Amino acid sequence: MIPGVREPEGPGELEEVEVDRRPVELEELEVDRGPGELEELEVDRGPVGADRARAAEPRVSPPRVPEGAPPSRGFLAKAAFGTAVLSILGSVLGLVRDQSLARLFGAGRDTDAFLVAWTVPEFAATLLIEDGLAFALIPAFSLALARRAQGASGDPVRALVAGTLPKLSLAFAGVGALLIGGAPQLVEVLAPGLGDPGLAVGCTRLTATCVLTFGLAGYCSAALRAHRRFLAPAAIYVAYNTGIITAMFALGGHWGVRSAAFGVAAGGVLMVAVQLPSLLRQLRVRSTPSDGAAGAGAQPLDVVLMATVLLFALCRQSQVLIERFLASHLDSGSISYLNYAQKVAQIPMTMSLILCTVTFPVVARALAEGDTERARLRVERDLAVAAGVVLLGTAVVVACAPQLIRLLFQRGAFTAEDTAATAAVMRVYALGLLGQTMVGALVRSYFSAGRATWYPVGAMIAGIVVTTWIGVLGVGRYGVTGIAAGNATGITVTALLLLAGTGPRSVPIRARRVLAELSRPVRAAVVATVVGTFAAGRPADPLTGLAAGITTVTLVFVLLGWALDAQGFAPALRSVGNVTRRLAHAVFH
Repeated sequence: MIPGVREPEGPGELEEVEVDRRPVELEELEVDRGPGELEELEVDRGPVGADRARAAEPRVSPPRVPEGAPPSRGFLAKAAFGTAVLSILGSVLGLVRDQSLARLFGAGRDTDAFLVAWTVPEFAATLLIEDGLAFALIPAFSLALARRAQGASGDPVRALVAGTLPKLSLAFAGVGALLIGGAPQLVEVLAPGLGDPGLAVGCTRLTATCVLTFGLAGYCSAALRAHRRFLAPAAIYVAYNTGIITAMFALGGHWGVRSAAFGVAAGGVLMVAVQLPSLLRQLRVRSTPSDGAAGAGAQPLDVVLMATVLLFALCRQSQVLIERFLASHLDSGSISYLNYAQKVAQIPMTMSLILCTVTFPVVARALAEGDTERARLRVERDLAVAAGVVLLGTAVVVACAPQLIRLLFQRGAFTAEDTAATAAVMRVYALGLLGQTMVGALVRSYFSAGRATWYPVGAMIAGIVVTTWIGVLGVGRYGVTGIAAGNATGITVTALLLLAGTGPRSVPIRARRVLAELSRPVRAAVVATVVGTFAAGRPADPLTGLAAGITTVTLVFVLLGWALDAQGFAPALRSVGNVTRRLAHAVFH
C-alpha cells in the first residue's frame, strides 16, 4: 500500500514528517520537483469506493524518511504559520503592554526612568534570544544533529549540551550580578540628563535579572529550533508580556512604574518555563547502540564564533543606546516617543522575519551536510518574501501613523500632543524597516555555517558610525525625528554592506539579482504609501481612516507588485492559499 503521512498527535509540537507503513487511503502524494522543495499533487479518486480503491492500488513499501531528510514545503508552511500566530499574539500583547504603560504612567519622567532600565531586557533579548546566541547555537546543534543522523558514536547533541549549558549559565548569572551591582553607573552612562536617576536605578536592578532567564530561554529556543520544534520558542513573548501586564495592573498602584520592572523579571522566568518541557523531551532520545563510555565527550562551543555573533548583536542594539543618550538631553517624554514609535513600527519587521526564523535551521543543516545550492536558494527566496512583507507593512505604518498612534495610545496620561510627536517619529523610523529586515535575514547567512567571521561586525560598526553622525547633526534642529533619521540611514548602510559582502564569507547569494528584484516591491510600496496617506487622512474618525488607509495600501501594493512581477509575491499568495485551505478543511470536515 502507498503510505500516508501521519500528523503529530501531541499538543504544541510540530513533528518531523514520518512515514507510516499502515495501509491508508491515498490523500496526497508529494513529488520532489527541485532541490529541497516538495510540491503537493492532488489525486482524484472519482466515485470509486474505498475498498475497491485499496484493492486496485499496487503494494509499495518505500523506505522510511531518514532523520536528516530536508523538511517539506508543507512542514515549513505549518511551522511558519504556527510561529506567525504565536508571534502575532505576542506582538499584540506587547502593544497591550505598551498601552498599559502609557495609560498608567503616561509619557513623562517615570516612564523615561523605566525605559532606561528597559534597555537591559532589550539588549538581552537581542543578544541572547533573537540574534546573538541563536546564530552560534543553531548551527552547532544542526551540526550535532547531522552527525547523529550519520551514525556518529555517542550522542553529539547531549555532548554539546554538556559542554555549553553549564558554562553559559554561569556567565549569564555573573553578568546579571554585575549589572545589579553597577546599576547606578549604568544609568549615568545611558542617560546622564535623566530627571530621576534613583527610580531608573531601582528599575534597572529588577530588569537585570533577565540576563540569566533570557540566556536560558535563548538556549532552549536555539536547541528546539534546530530540532525543528517551533511552537514553544514562538510562545515565549506571549508568556513574557503576560507577566509584565499582570504585574503592572496588580502592583502598579503600590509600586508605580517599578511594577513594570518586576514584570520583566517574572516574565523572564515564564519564558524558560514554557520551553523546558519540550526541550527535555527532545533530550530524552534513546541512545544508539554505539553509545557508551567511548561515546562523544562534552563538546565546547567555538569561543571566537560566540564572540563575533555577540559583538554583532551588541553593535546592532547599541543604536538604542545612541538614541536614548541623545534624547535624554531633550524635553521630557522624548525617550518615550522613540520607544512607542519603534515598538509599533517594528511589527512589520518582526512579521517579515518569521520565515527566516523557521528556515535558519534548514539553511544551517544544509550547510552542515555540504548542500550549498539548497542553502542559496533558500536564502534568496526568504529575502524576497521578507522584503515583500516588510515593505507592505512600511507603507501601512507611514500612511496611517497618526491613526495608529491615536487608536493605540491616546488615552489616560497620553495626550494628543504626544500622539502627534510619536507619529512623526514613527514615519521617519519606518524608512529603515527594509534595512532592518535585510540585516536580520542576511546576517543569518553569514553565521549559518557555524564559522566565525568579522565582516558583519565591521558592517554594523559602519552603520553605527552613520547613525551617530546623523543623529548628532540632526538632534539640535529636528529633535527626536533627527535621531530616528540617523537610525534609518545607519541600518540601511549596514544592510547594503552585508549584501555586498556575501560570497566566500557566507551563503553565496547573487547580490545583483537580489537588488534588482527588490527594486520592484520598493516601487510598489512608494506608490502605495502616497495613495494610502491620502485615503487615511480623509475621514475624521481615526478607525475609519485606518481602515481606509490599510485597504488602499494593500490593494495598490499587491496590484503593482503583481504587475511588476515582483519575486516573492506568488509564493506568499500561495502560502496564504494553502493555509486558508487547511483551515477550511479543519473547520468544515
